Amino acid sequence: MSNPEGRRIALAAQGFAARSRSAVPGVAQIRREIGRLGLLQIDSVNVLVRAHYMPLFSRLGTYDRGTLDALAAASSKCFFEYWGHEASLLPIDLHPLLRWRMDQAREGRGVWDRLEPFAGERRAEADALLARIEREGPLAASEISGPKATKGMWVWSEAKHALEWLFWAGLVASTHRRGSFERVYDLPERVLPRAVLARPTPDPVDARRELVARSAQALGIATANDLRDYYRLSPADARLPIDQLVEEGVLVPVRVRGWQQQAYLHKDARPGRRHSGAALLSPFDPVVWHRPRTERLFGFRYRLEIYTPAHKREHGYYVLPFLMDGALVARVDLKADRKVGALVVLRAHLEPGAPADTMERLLAELDSMAGWLGLSDVSIRSPADPTRTASPS
Repeated sequence: MSNPEGRRIALAAQGFAARSRSAVPGVAQIRREIGRLGLLQIDSVNVLVRAHYMPLFSRLGTYDRGTLDALAAASSKCFFEYWGHEASLLPIDLHPLLRWRMDQAREGRGVWDRLEPFAGERRAEADALLARIEREGPLAASEISGPKATKGMWVWSEAKHALEWLFWAGLVASTHRRGSFERVYDLPERVLPRAVLARPTPDPVDARRELVARSAQALGIATANDLRDYYRLSPADARLPIDQLVEEGVLVPVRVRGWQQQAYLHKDARPGRRHSGAALLSPFDPVVWHRPRTERLFGFRYRLEIYTPAHKREHGYYVLPFLMDGALVARVDLKADRKVGALVVLRAHLEPGAPADTMERLLAELDSMAGWLGLSDVSIRSPADPTRTASPS
């Protein structure tokens, strides 16, 4: 098949083929959309809006974020937080499919280097924290006395490292986040539904096969690297499940012109109608989070430049691609200035060959986003330039 055909399949699988944004979505639509995606990635950056809110806005329009908050709360029993594609909000039925990852963490495998000691020589420290949670109830790292961590996004206290290992190992669960997006931990049996915890733990290969199958359904068409990236599986962990799914007919090997790697089509994938809408995409949206796939599908080179020194950034700090009529035609560096109630466009860049009405439709989408975020104005610091990245004036 051609690359445009593959792109239509991918967008249809991601919910962009036959969407309607005319009415405020209800709980059922939000649950269905998260189920389609298989997860919402969580990220701490809040220069615009927390990452897990954006994919639903891109697909459903101006939904009530409070509805998602209620569904994400432990009391809803619909979703849980764990390591899916990085930190993620996941449908509750995925819990048994990720227990192999928890088991590996208990052995000190598959976790960050700073967490490994808590599976071995420092296990007693983690167990002491676990006993405290069992005795006292939900606990956040900031509530534990001890040496204060040096300031910095990824500089944690020792207690935070121990709690994160307990979380990765499935010995505690996240009950909610509070304040500055701090995770609060409690025992799994006090957070997750008993019926889910009581489900049998599948064989690791069977669990990973189901995860690959769900990845394939969410992506529509994908390479092996695309499939394993969705739930962050290693090449070794994904190889046998992919072969098994091909043998079962769930994955159909196909060739896509211009793709160097073998492609796999999910048996239920459909091209759908041609995408004729417009949407701003978060850097953590499944359509663009695997950058090689984004470049292969759309011819759009995209990098997150948050950690790039300001003077070396090509497009900006928090840049959102603009999807229009099935193509990525622009990108904008956005900031929510909540003090003045404005959605600020710091930089805007039109891609080569962007249609003449790109700016008009982009502005309409920015107006919609501002209203959704409770901002009264769109402030454009720089005009869009089709030949270069515009800089703030």
